[in-house]
Amino acid sequence: MFATLADVLARYPNEATILAADETTRERDDARIEAALTDAAAEIRVILFARYTRADLDRIDDDSREALRIYAIDIALYRVALAFGRGNDRVKDRYDIAIKRLEAIGAGKASLSFDGPGGGGAGGGGSALDPSSVGPAEAIVEAPERLFTRERLRGL
Repeated sequence: MFATLADVLARYPNEATILAADETTRERDDARIEAALTDAAAEIRVILFARYTRADLDRIDDDSREALRIYAIDIALYRVALAFGRGNDRVKDRYDIAIKRLEAIGAGKASLSFDGPGGGGAGGGGSALDPSSVGPAEAIVEAPERLFTRERLRGL
């Protein structure tokens, strides 16, 4: 999951209450929001699998995790609103923006950042030929040792 119920309530407490209200009791139905968050996570993964593996998504850093959290919240609230006929333009616009940004990431027009080696994240360790240390958008270049180095040219 990219977001939790607590994340939704921290970001949009009023909208969550209005959009996920039970028809009879008028109280917020947290199960509706949690189900929508599960669906949003699946939708995000499907879009990002065009470029990233499950292992890559497990290694995203805090900046990327925060961006995906925002997208997951916007997608989940839209799903709740749509399911119960309570949508509005603000919720729809946030959903559309989230999907467009996720599609841009999946298409390589934007990217996620990662913890550890490979994928553009920080950290060393692992050789360049180790497949687990290379991100999906990184090129592997193998070349022979340089022939003309400063040390070799000193004697000429």
